[in-house]
Amino acid sequence: MTGRRSLGARWRRRRPLRTRLAAVASAAVALVAVGVCWAAFLVIRHELYHQLDLHLTQSATPVQQQNRDEGPQVVHGECVFLSAPACSQIVPADPARDPSAPYPLAVTAPVREVAAGDRAPYYSNIRVEGHPARMLTTTFGEDRALQVALRSDTVQQGVRRAAWMLGAVGGAGVLLAGALGYWVSRTGLAPVARLTATAERIAATRDARHRIELPPGPPGRQDEVTRLAASFNTMLGELEQSVAAQRQLVADASHELRTPLTALRTNAELLARGDRLTPAQRERASGALERQMREVTGLVGDLIELAREEEPQPLLEDVRLSALLEHGVGTAREHWPAVGFTVAIEPGARPLTVAGVPARLSRLLGNLLDNAAKFSPPGGPVEVELTAHGGGCELTVRDHGPGIAAEDLPHVFDRFYRADAARALPGSGLGLAMVRRIALAHGAEATAERAPGGGALFRVRFTEAAGAAEHPAAQPPDRPPLGPLG
Repeated sequence: MTGRRSLGARWRRRRPLRTRLAAVASAAVALVAVGVCWAAFLVIRHELYHQLDLHLTQSATPVQQQNRDEGPQVVHGECVFLSAPACSQIVPADPARDPSAPYPLAVTAPVREVAAGDRAPYYSNIRVEGHPARMLTTTFGEDRALQVALRSDTVQQGVRRAAWMLGAVGGAGVLLAGALGYWVSRTGLAPVARLTATAERIAATRDARHRIELPPGPPGRQDEVTRLAASFNTMLGELEQSVAAQRQLVADASHELRTPLTALRTNAELLARGDRLTPAQRERASGALERQMREVTGLVGDLIELAREEEPQPLLEDVRLSALLEHGVGTAREHWPAVGFTVAIEPGARPLTVAGVPARLSRLLGNLLDNAAKFSPPGGPVEVELTAHGGGCELTVRDHGPGIAAEDLPHVFDRFYRADAARALPGSGLGLAMVRRIALAHGAEATAERAPGGGALFRVRFTEAAGAAEHPAAQPPDRPPLGPLG
């Protein structure tokens, strides 16, 4: 039994899905066709013999009425040829009472039992003079049995013809089942075959631009396989965008790293010949090398942040934004002593918390504050405000610098994008891209606009903030957020 199961499992593994589906569908339809034909044969045979049995019963009734007082072996009809009327004979229960002449119909022990009343009447198939016959054995008065027989040639011929006809129909049904199974497998698996071909083509060419051709029709009436193909197309679109974004990121990173790496190499080669430099030249070269190292380190860190996916669930905490804001502005004042930072926290927003990673939220706030301070004029203010908004909260950072040009406004959150006014300023063009990425990872929305009266205004709207009463483990105001400001 185990060998048969392993053989069947090997057959299923070696055969393609289309062959297996065709075999299963064909076998199912063939079994139904053969079963129907077999059931029809049984019904036809039963009905033909039932009609013959009714004829025998009707033939026995007048014999019982006409010969009730007769002795054994009263015979009617032509028993040699078994033609109508039916051949009949009376048999006693005691063999000693048998007549001297032989019985034309076979007398067996069950016949004596029926005559003695020990057995119920029954029908049987016999042969008389080489001819097939159907015989009824029933009681006849006391201690006697009546046997009535009719030829069953026509019935048997009808049964054989029905068997041949139903066998032919069943064979045709099996052939039709095979054709239907092949058609079903070919038609039903056509989208799967296209999906497989597309996947193999993508694997061979590494080109995610290929798509599976979908059949026409409204989306609501598509079957499961078509929906699978549509989902696969959607996945291919996302994959294509992801691959394109990765290639663009690599290209942009290579472009941005080329200049600082070249400067690093130049200053390193210059310091290697330090015996030819004056102390002032060596000091300038060392300072430039240190600054460039910081730039490259910051750029690599920003690229790693942008390449990260969403944070794992165990790293999320309930972060009180008011405490994070106060700590972030305090750190920004130390980094930018020439810029005046003002903070306004609405009382309704002070207890609100968001589920997030404190270090990344600190990075978001630090990038916004650094961007505002970088574009602010000396002594210019940077206004930071936290307000409650529709069950959540909104963080705004405004500077009073030159603002954002209309043509630059749609691109301020793009990676490595730097406006003409910012090309002379330090930075890699990744700070605001990180702001949008971190905001999206925390279910927030980051936007930029031109502030009334000049300057730029950045908004970060958190839509899933919760009250401090619901989160007793939220960070208290005196606890500084985790991680550096960047």
